[in-house]
Amino acid sequence: MSDKQNIKIGIVIGEHSGDILGSKIIKSLSAQYNINLIGIGGPLTEKFGLKSIFNFKDLNVMGIVEPILNLRKLLNHRKKLINLFKTEKIDIFIGVDSPDFNIPIHKALKKEGSIKTIQLVSPSVWGWRQSRIKSIKKYIDLTLCLFKFEHDFYLKHGVGSFLVGHPLSYLNLPNKDDILHKHSLDKNKEYISILPGSRDSEISNMMPLYLEVINKFKNTNPDFHFLIPAADELLYKKISSYFLNEEIDITIAEGSARDFLAISNYSIVTSGTATLEAAILRSAPVICYKTSPFNYFVISKMLKTKLIGIPNLLLSRMAFPELIQSECSPQNVLDSLNALIASEDINNDLDEIKEHLEGQGFEAAAQAICELK
Repeated sequence: MSDKQNIKIGIVIGEHSGDILGSKIIKSLSAQYNINLIGIGGPLTEKFGLKSIFNFKDLNVMGIVEPILNLRKLLNHRKKLINLFKTEKIDIFIGVDSPDFNIPIHKALKKEGSIKTIQLVSPSVWGWRQSRIKSIKKYIDLTLCLFKFEHDFYLKHGVGSFLVGHPLSYLNLPNKDDILHKHSLDKNKEYISILPGSRDSEISNMMPLYLEVINKFKNTNPDFHFLIPAADELLYKKISSYFLNEEIDITIAEGSARDFLAISNYSIVTSGTATLEAAILRSAPVICYKTSPFNYFVISKMLKTKLIGIPNLLLSRMAFPELIQSECSPQNVLDSLNALIASEDINNDLDEIKEHLEGQGFEAAAQAICELK
């Protein structure tokens, strides 16, 4: 007989990276509680008994326009989740990333009084829309931060914060020969990985640009081979469709991002967590970001930082090229890639990244949740 307390946890996860993080905090909490999970998540979280009430990819929308186009569905999903969490009388709510979707849930549940509200992954209030700090302070009991600069920002503003650290801090370089053999790749080639994103909209925005980059680079650098990982089967098909009428020797594979980055000294990465993964795996990234003109106009007015790439934010300097919106052209990507290849300092920058990722870990974070009053 287990003497662990039974608790109900409501959880909302909207993408693959959040599923990884959510599964880690649930695993740590399950060591202290008998858990009944309710809400929405991905395949990793569902291994802990969660039966998602709708597909977690429904929340995987970006920018300004895409959420507006999906507003009715998103609002209906959120209302359904809030009602479910109240009806089930959950003890803890954990929102993983997706702050615009999750903060109103925190607000609605906080009014119930007894529910502990946790946000795993800080909203980027340090970088843009800093007015959100008021809602975070009022409605979220504890924010679990991945980076020290976020944790320090919250402490400065009197917000409950815990420095978990980033899971990638424990990531070790895999054996390159094993990866080459696994994917039937030539050990005499040099490799460049292109990570176009894990969302359908990112692929649509970025792949035409990357296709042009590949064509131009290959003309003068035949010894390099391009690798493109796809997050799942649907994105694999979408990425592959761009090469149907192209005579280009590339490798595309599902679920292979870490393998590909580990054997690529350089990478071209759509801005996001993948830029950090590239740096940790010693694949110096050219960081790219491009969205619709309207999205960019709105977002640019709210930005409070000149840096957008996580590796650069951690180092507090432009160590890796950032090409944003109009600057994100095929020629600029090529010039930035060639500059990285020619750089003599890039290894020092890559060495420093991992030092900025350490925290107290998920077991300690679970204990901090247990101790909330």
